[in-house]
Amino acid sequence: MPIRLIIVDDHPVVRDGLRGIFTDDEFEVVGEAGDGFEALAVVQRTNPDVVLTDLRMPKMNGAELIRRLREQSPGVRVLVLTTFDNDVDVLPAIEEGATGYLLKDTPRAELRSAVQAAARGETVLSPSVAGVLTQKIRAPQQQMLSRRELEVLSLISRGATNRDVARKLFITEATVKTHLLHIFAKLEVNDRAAAVAAAYETGLLRPGADG
Repeated sequence: MPIRLIIVDDHPVVRDGLRGIFTDDEFEVVGEAGDGFEALAVVQRTNPDVVLTDLRMPKMNGAELIRRLREQSPGVRVLVLTTFDNDVDVLPAIEEGATGYLLKDTPRAELRSAVQAAARGETVLSPSVAGVLTQKIRAPQQQMLSRRELEVLSLISRGATNRDVARKLFITEATVKTHLLHIFAKLEVNDRAAAVAAAYETGLLRPGADG
């Protein structure tokens, strides 16, 4: 079956160009939208597999759209396609649960592959975006874990898989992985077991606590 796709961008010419890339037996463009509010309505009406969206749009930005889609249609994958690769744009989109983040200069074949990967739930990041995330988590991380990071780590300590955590917290597995990367960096560890051990040693988690 073809991958059902919605294209969200406030520029009609961009939408037309993207539609041309996905017009064949492997994909079916089931809808388009020019802003976030329209996108929410189109998603509810068409139930796509993937939403391919810009970030900076009128009425509702991309991060807010991703957050609302996660609440309204948690099974839909969101792939960001934009011209912006700075942390002001990248981090909110990833934190809200974007499955992937690509730039508009991504070659046609790579974009098609990225949509296929997103439909499978795989994380897709352009090299510059991956660099932004890596730089962010390698920065000095002496601050405490955030409330969400503690929730993730608490579930991990009780044996939850990434999929379990995603289901419990209503976020994507890609977002769980991002939280884990932040946790590893802050606790200066390399894996889940070491993170849990460090959290108990430092008192972030307490044996027997529900967390």
